[in-house]
Amino acid sequence: MMDAKHLLLYAVTDRRWLKGRSLAEDVEAALMGGATMIQLREKEMDTEAFIVEARQIKKVTDRFGVPLIINDRIDVCLAVDAAGVHVGQSDMQAGKVRDLIGPDRILGVTAKTVDQAKAAKAAGADYLGSGAVFGSSTKKDALSMSKELLARITASVDIPVVAIGGVDAGNILQLQGLGLAGAAIVSGIFAQPDIRRAAERLHELCLQIV
Repeated sequence: MMDAKHLLLYAVTDRRWLKGRSLAEDVEAALMGGATMIQLREKEMDTEAFIVEARQIKKVTDRFGVPLIINDRIDVCLAVDAAGVHVGQSDMQAGKVRDLIGPDRILGVTAKTVDQAKAAKAAGADYLGSGAVFGSSTKKDALSMSKELLARITASVDIPVVAIGGVDAGNILQLQGLGLAGAAIVSGIFAQPDIRRAAERLHELCLQIV
């Protein structure tokens, strides 16, 4: 089961910045720096390759005692016995996802409005991801979310919420006082020249926003 502390520094993978390294190596560096949860996100990979990669990543996250969340793919989550799955508003309805993964796995849901947040909570979500708070390097069409709306979302539900979207060491302290459990970070970790050091710095900063 998920503890809210796992959401403090939520690292979301992106293989665009591997530069010859394996994704498992980059995930390990993030974990060594203090990442508290890992989301494996692969939009282009076929199912067989995704499962192989997820198993490799899970060996690393298991070694650190950190939950592995699979983005979108319930089949991959179940195949590798991952800790849970995260779905967006355009993916399968959260209640159906909960039925498929059972009561014990973690279910994260993207929520961009108060109504979406309340619906996700009612459908069995364990946490919400809300944004894009500072735009997004991975989703060019992501609309920015005001801090006022983010605060309303966190106040509307009694499950933890993480901010996502362009969060990095230079802007994360702008999220203080919004009721967040942490931040989900992509390029702020994995695009950095020293992933471990970037995660260490972000871990320190995340403690100041929760």
